[in-house]
Amino acid sequence: MAFQPIVDVSSRSIYAYEALIRGPENQPAPGTLAQVNTQNRYRFDQICRLKAIELASKLNMSANLSINFMPNAVYRAETCLRMTLRAAARLSFPHERIIFEITEGERITDPTHLRDIIREYKRQGFKTAIDDFGAGYAGLNLLTEFQPDIIKLDIALIRNIDQDRVRQAIVRGILYVCRELGISVIAEGVEKRDELVFLRDAGIQLFQGYYFATPGFQMLPEVPSYTWE
Repeated sequence: MAFQPIVDVSSRSIYAYEALIRGPENQPAPGTLAQVNTQNRYRFDQICRLKAIELASKLNMSANLSINFMPNAVYRAETCLRMTLRAAARLSFPHERIIFEITEGERITDPTHLRDIIREYKRQGFKTAIDDFGAGYAGLNLLTEFQPDIIKLDIALIRNIDQDRVRQAIVRGILYVCRELGISVIAEGVEKRDELVFLRDAGIQLFQGYYFATPGFQMLPEVPSYTWE
């Protein structure tokens, strides 16, 4: 696993670290994910959760821990969470500080099943998020099925948003919907100060991207002080 910080610019603090899959020698994620299939998807999903929690505990992570999960690997939410809860308890990592991210880029074959998964995760005290929002198959239709705690705006909406009126209008519309529904928003993929300034002025407080820090392999990277300004 590598970890990338999600920062809160209003409090100048680390809100969370996202756990990102890597190979054993810090190889990029695609090589590992290419080996996942229908036979090993459930086991892979479970192992990744446990590894993320183990490393977060070992590194004395005091912020939230954000973990990606594969909704099509979850058969019964209660069963999938049992190992997660046990690992969190064994390692003394508060499960209330765990965020489960579902990527909008993964095709959802059964929206009702996903809605039930999210409800169970929230019932157990976990936070939930939709990753890559605005880039996948379902878009705003996902929000009619369930309301996560967080959405993460996709990098395609963020890139050069300070110069693009269309992206600006779309993001403002999403922010309005999220305010009405009580959903927090993270802007991910921020690489330039001008992007940060526009999004911060639009009302976003939570950010992730290379402007703040690149992922650290089995470590928690520092965020340079100048990025808060």
